[in-house]
Amino acid sequence: MNAVQIRSAEKALSVGTWLIVGGAMLFSILTVTPLMERHSPKGWEWTAPILPLVVDAAVVIVVRLDSVLAALGGHGGRWPIVLRWMTGCMTLALNVADSALKKDLVGAAVHAVAPLLLIVTAETGLTYRRAITAAQSAREAQLKAERAEREQAATERREAQERRQREEREHAAQLAREQREHEALIAREQTAREDAARREERERAEARERAEREARERREQMREQQQAERERLEREAAQRRELEAREREQEARRQQQERAEREARERAALLAAGPVNEKLPEDKARLVVHASFGEGLPVRAAAELCGWSTGWVSARYQEHRDGTGLVLEAAS
Repeated sequence: MNAVQIRSAEKALSVGTWLIVGGAMLFSILTVTPLMERHSPKGWEWTAPILPLVVDAAVVIVVRLDSVLAALGGHGGRWPIVLRWMTGCMTLALNVADSALKKDLVGAAVHAVAPLLLIVTAETGLTYRRAITAAQSAREAQLKAERAEREQAATERREAQERRQREEREHAAQLAREQREHEALIAREQTAREDAARREERERAEARERAEREARERREQMREQQQAERERLEREAAQRRELEAREREQEARRQQQERAEREARERAALLAAGPVNEKLPEDKARLVVHASFGEGLPVRAAAELCGWSTGWVSARYQEHRDGTGLVLEAAS
């Protein structure tokens, strides 16, 4: 039986036991309370349910603690047995007392069913729980022993595997050592051959380098002679270019001076016309504005000279300040 089946059996036992206990308690309270009411002093009839409740509470304590002790594998000694049988006998006596006093044997037998069933169920449940606890302990011990055997077998297998792996590693290390020694011997022989080949190659390289150095020195001498000739020719060409540049610069300054004088005369001619009453054509007005801007005249004076509005003249002045006006004048 596995753990799930054991828990199911314990649950069935617990539920059944508490159903019987609850039913017996209810039946006992309903049976004993009328008897206690008839035998209580006048005015104290309301205390009749106390006695069956106390007895039934003792029954609940006994059943509950016995189940806990049985689950833990413990034993409470003689007093739990005395309390269990005393409460069972009290419950039986209280339940059959009324019928016995009336000499009703059938009633006494009927009322004895629930207490007797409660007593037998408590004893049987205790036995069942102790047996289940013992079986669980035995099963746990068996499982523990099997687990210990499995762990021991696994440990032995692991040790054997580690031993085999260690032997394999040692064998592989020995083979690797022998292989390294053989490779080292081959490498030494190869190194010796390579050293001899390198010496021969070095001697040949030194001979080639000497021949190349001599040829390079000859080429260097020739290149230096050619370089000196080129530098002489370049100096002469640079002197000619410098002379030509000075002549072009003088010619450019002369042309710039003539253009400035011409522009000054043109501005003077445009400004000499004086204020106009009608708007000049736009291209001519732009020339007048350009001349006014060049002479530093105010916007209003330029507007009077070209006949256009001061706003338009201000826009043209701004173009001249930004440099766009010069482009437009050059294009016109």
